[in-house]
Amino acid sequence: MNLTPTDSTASIASTNRAVPDRSAKMPQKKTASTATTPAPVAGVASVTQLTTKLSEYLTPSELKKVKEAYRFSDEAHLGQMRMSGEPYISHPIAVAEICADWKLDAQAIMAALLHDVMEDQDVRKDELIERFGAPVANLVDGLSKLEKIEFQSQVEAQAENFRKMLLAMARDVRVILVKLADRLHNMRTLGSMAPVKKRRIARETMEVYVPIAHRLGLNNIYRELQDLAFSHLYPMRYKTLAKAVKAARGNRREVVSKILESVNNTLDATGIPAQVYGREKTLYGIYTKMLNKRLSFSQVLDIYGFRVVVDSFANCYVALGTLHALFKPMPGKFKDYIAIPKLNGYQSLHTTLIGPYGTPIEFQIRTQDMHRVAESGVAAHWLYKDDEGSLSDLQQRTHAWLQSLLDIQKQTGDSAEFLEHVKVDLFPDSVYVFTPKSKIIALPRGATALDFAYTIHTDIGDQTIAVKINLEQVPLRTELRNGDIVEIITSPTSRPNPNWLGFVRTGKARSAIRHHLRTINLTESIELGRRLLSQALVTLNLDPELPAPVAERLLNESSAKSLDDLYADIGVGKRMAALVARHILGMVENDQLVPRPQIDADGEVLPKKIDPVVIYGSEGVSVQLASCCQPIPGDTIIGQMKRDQGLTIHTHDCDVGRRQRMKEPDRWIDVVWGSDIDRRFDCSITLLARNEKGILARVAAEIGESDSNITHVGMDEDKDHMITYLHFTVQVEDRVHLARLMRNLRSIPGVTRLLRDKG
Repeated sequence: MNLTPTDSTASIASTNRAVPDRSAKMPQKKTASTATTPAPVAGVASVTQLTTKLSEYLTPSELKKVKEAYRFSDEAHLGQMRMSGEPYISHPIAVAEICADWKLDAQAIMAALLHDVMEDQDVRKDELIERFGAPVANLVDGLSKLEKIEFQSQVEAQAENFRKMLLAMARDVRVILVKLADRLHNMRTLGSMAPVKKRRIARETMEVYVPIAHRLGLNNIYRELQDLAFSHLYPMRYKTLAKAVKAARGNRREVVSKILESVNNTLDATGIPAQVYGREKTLYGIYTKMLNKRLSFSQVLDIYGFRVVVDSFANCYVALGTLHALFKPMPGKFKDYIAIPKLNGYQSLHTTLIGPYGTPIEFQIRTQDMHRVAESGVAAHWLYKDDEGSLSDLQQRTHAWLQSLLDIQKQTGDSAEFLEHVKVDLFPDSVYVFTPKSKIIALPRGATALDFAYTIHTDIGDQTIAVKINLEQVPLRTELRNGDIVEIITSPTSRPNPNWLGFVRTGKARSAIRHHLRTINLTESIELGRRLLSQALVTLNLDPELPAPVAERLLNESSAKSLDDLYADIGVGKRMAALVARHILGMVENDQLVPRPQIDADGEVLPKKIDPVVIYGSEGVSVQLASCCQPIPGDTIIGQMKRDQGLTIHTHDCDVGRRQRMKEPDRWIDVVWGSDIDRRFDCSITLLARNEKGILARVAAEIGESDSNITHVGMDEDKDHMITYLHFTVQVEDRVHLARLMRNLRSIPGVTRLLRDKG
């Protein structure tokens, strides 16, 4: 479903609308407008219209090269039709037109015209290099999917294609600009697709392309893609909401006109040259507000906002004061994105005022330069090459983000993991904190102090041992808030902890921690992975020793470089041993290499005896003892495979483990304690004792005499009942040692109750 002039809800500038000339002077007279700009309705693109647009800013020689690229693309796609019945060449032309509206250079326009020839028509990259040069060929290659490689699943193929595109974008941002133009035209013409494919493409757009457009500051594309994806994901909700907004326009026209008249008259009297625009919220923006705040449509009063574009930086603040004098501001609803721009370079003053009839109204105040960057984002670099200095900060922010993609790629094992990390970093909401030297650092909302450390540098994150926020020491998992001053304390001997993966939020932090856990104690992970796979193969009546042909084929189909790499992936939980074993079973069944199962006298298949994995508690990072139940030798235990955290050991009666087994039963394996374990284990106990003098000293002395060591002690008082709760973490050899310790503690006068804490 395309947005039509009757149901468009966003003041999205059409990609076919000319961008105002930077040299144009600000008119002294304000203009009032409440009409929203409808999203353009896609039709058959005209090469004449494209040429006209390009002739406005390209040289004749550049225009000649673009025409040559068009002719090549036209010949390559000759006879190919779109699902709508249009000639396929209409799509590359339309994509090139969108790029022309951003005034992208000739190479990007040529890549837009040629972006499907490698993927659809088997045109080789070296042929494009010969005809159009290496830069154009590299752009087209970055836009082409990996169609000729076999993947195990659609998800893996999609993830690998995204990784290829994002890495190409990191080298040349024009790749993503052309790709966004491609996706925008595809979304405008999605009506002819099957419903299932519509939803898949719309969901992909909402999850990946919408946040990328927002991250690059392409707000026009961001808003239009959001509404188009919403219309295909939830068509009935979209239609109902569009109808309600259309009806509300007439009801609220009088209020909007009165507000515009008041604002114009007040700014006139102050002598501030400005343009005032009525701005209607997008349908998706209204929908998410209704959803998040559980409101009905009639309760969403601020579907209209106003944009005030002034002539200078100083007048932004003068206009703000003027508006606050006209209407009362809502407390807590003012944001200064001029002093502290958003991650994507966006700058404006935002304030919400109480207008006539008690209606809340949002105002955005900005200069013409800020408005241009707000609408075109990183593409403004090509729109106005004569004044790059004013955009240097935006370009630096974009470069830093693109560089972080390359850093994540270096530390990431596979494409699905890479895409997961990138998605984490595409959150639009940000929190701004300060270093001790007052440098501003922007992080995704919900980021922790440890994320801050990794944002500064990977080595600082790896060596973090403590953190201070506003001069107070806090846990590493503490979420950051706007304005926090964060100081990181490091130690050269500190190393990442697998538990950190449970609370970090940024892609850089997650990829760095996972990279470290994969590389440290690699031998242990390989050995654990070998044992887990052997156990899974025995379960399926397969020989745990893989024949050479099976091993070679398994490596080819799993994209692992060696069997040790495969074992290491299993050992850290990145691959499931049971799934790998089933894959091997499928291969050997096809090759008729399955060994015959053993049959008893009644003709029944005898189950193979499966030995559990033996645990000694000293395996290092590949095996972790769960902190919730703190298992010790003698406890009945079970193992959980956690992605990139290896094997976590729980007691069989652990409540936390029981809940997790219900969610992911396939990730649990049988484990047992080994013999001759030569180490001590932490165990938590709680004593209830009478609140009397010397009780803590008597308990501590008895723990020492029982050949145990105290690593932590805490105390709570119940003054009403004269009872003290003493919480100890003690080190014991095994369950027998713990039982002896607890028997000795119960004999202390004043101790009324004693129990072991297990979650």
